Amino acid sequence: MADCIFCKIAAGEMRARLVYENDDVVAFHDLNPQAPAHILIIPRRHVASLSACSEEDGALLGKLQLAAAAIAKENKLENFRLVLNNGKGAGQSVAHLHYHLLGGRRLNWPPG
Repeated sequence: MADCIFCKIAAGEMRARLVYENDDVVAFHDLNPQAPAHILIIPRRHVASLSACSEEDGALLGKLQLAAAAIAKENKLENFRLVLNNGKGAGQSVAHLHYHLLGGRRLNWPPG
């Protein structure tokens, strides 16, 4: 999507502090971190939200979660939280599916 900031990052058109990338997934540090480790994990292909996914996206969703586990391991995050906001009312500020990988401090429950 031409005006999507995350699509531009995935395409290399905008700079970001990348921590992981493969053919399907890109991950980078959040500009407004909510924990010592706060990494955004996105699909390269534009998908607006989890609700916009279909059965055909099952493999991609699995790849995103496996990437999260690999990134956590690489960053020595034994304890971490993986958050996905769906829709503006839930806090999704960019209309591109993304997970927040949070760690590096105690994460209380309930989260919000």
